[in-house]
Amino acid sequence: MARSVTTSRRITFTIIAWVIALILFFPILWTIITSFKSEGDAIAFPPVFLNFHWTLDSYREVQERSDYLLHVWNSAAISFGSTLIALLISIPAAWAMAFNPGKRTKDILMWMLSTKMMPAVAVLVPFYLAFKNLGLLDTRLGLIIILTMMNLPIIVWMLYSYFKEIPGEILEAARMDGATLGKEIVYVLAPMAVPGIASTVLLNIILSWNEAFWTLNLSASQAAPLSTFIASYSSPEGLFWAKLSAASTLAIAPILVMGWFSQKQLVRGLTFGAVK
Repeated sequence: MARSVTTSRRITFTIIAWVIALILFFPILWTIITSFKSEGDAIAFPPVFLNFHWTLDSYREVQERSDYLLHVWNSAAISFGSTLIALLISIPAAWAMAFNPGKRTKDILMWMLSTKMMPAVAVLVPFYLAFKNLGLLDTRLGLIIILTMMNLPIIVWMLYSYFKEIPGEILEAARMDGATLGKEIVYVLAPMAVPGIASTVLLNIILSWNEAFWTLNLSASQAAPLSTFIASYSSPEGLFWAKLSAASTLAIAPILVMGWFSQKQLVRGLTFGAVK
């Protein structure tokens, strides 16, 4: 009897999970399907789901109008560059707060997290003027710097949570064996926290890849990532839904593929330390 109840509960939860997953995935599916429509079919009412003339015209026009590979390269350089710099800063910071906490450690963490609650538009003008004077407008370096600053609080918080799950006695043993601070972090701490670090890296890449506010306001053409590439299909004449969907599909395709192949590592990292 108990086994049948458990089985029924498992089936129910599985069905609910699939329904939620399909609801969350539907906007992406609709965008992909719309990208294969003509502009007329894209704005048809009532909407047509599969019964329409499939065409690649929107993809051809997008490729002819924009340098897609340049935008991909910019997005990749900005995402991976900001992630690398943020990781080099956040690992020592999280290590210090996790294994050598002070009286104000929790206050510092809360202050760092509170910076994410500030509207980005409130500091846009000072950042814009500073970047203009420093020659960082419309440069990959400028976007790497701003995205590193924006995502650093989340990365430090995540790594701090992962490091807290590692027994401090292991690091003490490494020190007793003569390990320096650098070796302690690189050869002892980092390998033990690989799942957590990997999930943090993946999350930061996704956040940087999807960032739109700062990339739209601080880039124009030379360093424009895929978010700017998508926004270029909004014009005073209106939205071209088929072309906009094609551009969006091309923009999310690389990150979807990366997320698909790294989903096991991501889930493992997000549940790191959850089971004792």
